[in-house]
Amino acid sequence: MARASRWERGVAQMQAGGFADTNASLATSTASGGMATSSGFGSSNVVAEARRYLGGNPTGRGRLWCARFMNMVLERTGLHGTGSDLARSFASYGQRVSGPQIGAIAVMGRRGGGHVGVVSGIDAGGNPIVVSGNNGNRVRETPVSRGRIYTYVIPTN
Repeated sequence: MARASRWERGVAQMQAGGFADTNASLATSTASGGMATSSGFGSSNVVAEARRYLGGNPTGRGRLWCARFMNMVLERTGLHGTGSDLARSFASYGQRVSGPQIGAIAVMGRRGGGHVGVVSGIDAGGNPIVVSGNNGNRVRETPVSRGRIYTYVIPTN
């Protein structure tokens, strides 16, 4: 029997984690003729690093730590973050992309502030599945309504 690829193992892990209807395909690009493409910046590394902390709080902060978590994940994968503890700082970071892509950073609005996380998949309804810190005071991987996200960015460094 052939060994499963890292992608197939990730899909199996997401499905085992309760995302049975997950469409774990990359967003398509019209520039590539509709073929699935990777963002090219090691997106699977960013997602894998973020998932290492599921259920915990690696920042040690009691509140307002989603951006700190995102910056930590980026740094640990060899990328530069924004250096800010504000989620909205990611709205002007990197290169904007038109929709959810595996490994893209999703910047969201919420009452009283913002929230940020990394896209790890797309559910059957087209909503991104996001790994983010400070979601119930821990790192979680959950589907997020598309309407809540106001921009997606990918690192350029």
